[in-house]
Amino acid sequence: MKKARNPLITVVHGGPESHYDNGWLTSYSMPGQIGAANGFMIFYPNYRGSTGRGEQFAKSSQGDPGGKEFDDVIDGIDYLIDAGMVDKSKVGVTGGSYGGYATGWMSTRHTERFAAGVMFVGISDNISKWGTSDIPEEMYLVHSRKRIWDDYEFFLKRSPIYYADQAKTPLLILAGAGDTRVDPGQSKELYRHIKTRTETPVRLVLYPGEGHGNRKSTARFDYNLRMLRWFNLYLKQGGDIPETELDLD
Repeated sequence: MKKARNPLITVVHGGPESHYDNGWLTSYSMPGQIGAANGFMIFYPNYRGSTGRGEQFAKSSQGDPGGKEFDDVIDGIDYLIDAGMVDKSKVGVTGGSYGGYATGWMSTRHTERFAAGVMFVGISDNISKWGTSDIPEEMYLVHSRKRIWDDYEFFLKRSPIYYADQAKTPLLILAGAGDTRVDPGQSKELYRHIKTRTETPVRLVLYPGEGHGNRKSTARFDYNLRMLRWFNLYLKQGGDIPETELDLD
């Protein structure tokens, strides 16, 4: 019996000092069970650097931001494709904060692998992120283990904007207009790079009065609708309807 190959939404957690439990994983920004109910397979990878597997595993991604940690995500996707469960031409990615960084990275650096992305409060430029975040030391202490001014080229090449010119993944970028953790300028930078340097569909939505995550029920509902519509359009319908029809009343 031939296995069904499904459209896939990959949900990358933030931190990366965090992990997904084996349980109910639906929220306004994570498709989880609601995505499955709409015909998507949902993949929640706990890549290297995640918590829950001991100190050594949690520290295993340090010094390599955007490197093997995100390669782990792609390896997991390949496993699902090879197992016959996922259509390799219909793979999407989403996540917030560091998961938003992963989404921007997958949609630019590994754009040939992803048919749609929804990036939330994500990092697009590791150099300017340091100067605009309310936790500037986090990058040094738990991610890169070196200062940006000691190796500007390294941090630039680990930034999604560096690869924006090759982006072919339709990308929906959402952020809180008042975010102090990851400044909304990070979202604006990637939007402008992709909009200016490519013909790839890209959309930017800033939520007024919201920070590093949406708190108002209306903003959460709006986010969930936009996310599902974006994935429906580019993973199921192949972008066959005008993007303008995604506008909400």
